[in-house]
Amino acid sequence: MNTRESKSKRNPGRKPPPLVPVSRDGALPLSFAQQRLWFIDQLAPGSYTYNVPFFVRLMGPLEVAVLERSLSELLRRHEALRTTFSLVNGQPVQRIASEWGFTLPLEDLEGMAEGQREDVVRRLAEEEARRPFDLEKGPLFRARLLRVAADEHVLLLSKHHVVSDAWSLGLLERELTALYRALSHGEPMPRALEVQYADYATWQREWVKGEVLEEQLRWWKQQLAGAPPVLELPTDRPRPPVQSARGAALRVMLSPALSGAVKERSRKEGVTQFMTLLAAFHALLARYSGQTDIVVGSPISGRNRREVEGLIGFFVNTLALRIDGSEAASFRELLGRVRESCLGAYAHQDLPFEQLVDALQPARDMSRSPLFQVMFVLQAMDPCAALKLPGVSASELVVESGVSRFDLMLSVRELSEGWLCIWEYSSDLFDAETVERMAAHYVRLLEGAVAEPEQRLSLLPLMGDEERRRVVVEFNETAELYAPANGVHELFEAWADRTPEAVAVSFGEEKLTYGELNR
Repeated sequence: MNTRESKSKRNPGRKPPPLVPVSRDGALPLSFAQQRLWFIDQLAPGSYTYNVPFFVRLMGPLEVAVLERSLSELLRRHEALRTTFSLVNGQPVQRIASEWGFTLPLEDLEGMAEGQREDVVRRLAEEEARRPFDLEKGPLFRARLLRVAADEHVLLLSKHHVVSDAWSLGLLERELTALYRALSHGEPMPRALEVQYADYATWQREWVKGEVLEEQLRWWKQQLAGAPPVLELPTDRPRPPVQSARGAALRVMLSPALSGAVKERSRKEGVTQFMTLLAAFHALLARYSGQTDIVVGSPISGRNRREVEGLIGFFVNTLALRIDGSEAASFRELLGRVRESCLGAYAHQDLPFEQLVDALQPARDMSRSPLFQVMFVLQAMDPCAALKLPGVSASELVVESGVSRFDLMLSVRELSEGWLCIWEYSSDLFDAETVERMAAHYVRLLEGAVAEPEQRLSLLPLMGDEERRRVVVEFNETAELYAPANGVHELFEAWADRTPEAVAVSFGEEKLTYGELNR
């Protein structure tokens, strides 16, 4: 999530109403984002596409009973984690459980052979990551603890995206730390929350309508007018008629030198690191697709009010960043266009993405996501960095979920040792080798761009020496000996006999095979 840009200057416009607690006696509406995920779940029940797993390895003397009480208190504090959804008079509403009776299941693996334990941990984690949620029955927050050894545990936490987002993960870590310390060491408990997510959803419905909605929509309609609806990246396989969300991920660590060079170039150009990394991503997509006018999706925290900064919930909004690089000759010029597009979008970030799609009504295509098919994310957070239980070290247990909601998503995560690039891709469309090559091209292009920002975009390097030699030399070794023939027509007839069903000529929608031409 692009958390750094979320506090950017916004168009003040009309003053929003106060965000205050609302009565729990009546029906509680869903936020616009929640409603979209609810509709998706109605179309594909039993899917784990929107699971948000967080698995952490805990090394040290863990107080299991205190951890259980801390998680129970977390549920008490945040209504979103004990919310379910149901239909009332044909409309989805939130249901908040007043009683939750939380217990932390503990599975002891100590009796297993040492080599077997890790296999079991990974199998259980993968099963948890792919275990669907029932939005009506709940719960939409699950926790499970595995005891690997006396001083080693694995905590499996899963939430549905409809009640959480990436920002919420950092909040969960900090609150769990504070609650654990308070219950085990007598430190102060976190202060009470002023409002809850249901209050925000009600407020959003009151705020984003009428003049506010129309003003935001005007800008976005103008910004996206004439934008290409599809990014035609070359794929390894034909696109399925219905998007499946099957995916895989590739992780590539940027060198400390390159991470530092990006930071320094961003400072010199007067842009954020997000903008520099996004500009390089745009340049890569342009080289692959041959398109220069590209729409890239990017999430933004959506927490523009002080009252919601400490709430766990689904606040994130998605911005459709249209970047037209058709007149940008150099990377520096492209960077200027990226900056302009981002700042305009930040100033109009109050419009929920769901409202934008409803207003634009793009052509329905079940094989693609609307408005954009690629995403770019910058996460200025190190998983587990905020989870600091006394005497216990925490590290992320990485388990691939097998999900990709888009054709391609590049997430750049800022870690203490540098930047980690996570390439999440549709395995229906791309092979692992293709994405590995794309990731390597991004690194080389980024290196060239920050070193020589005035360089022409078309001249920024993509290939290394070995790949260039293979393309230039091996791929062009195409000489082939043919049997003697009396003329070209005999060669054609011989080929038609071998491949009569292959397409020989096409014009528009008309096609002729070799067999038809040879009649």
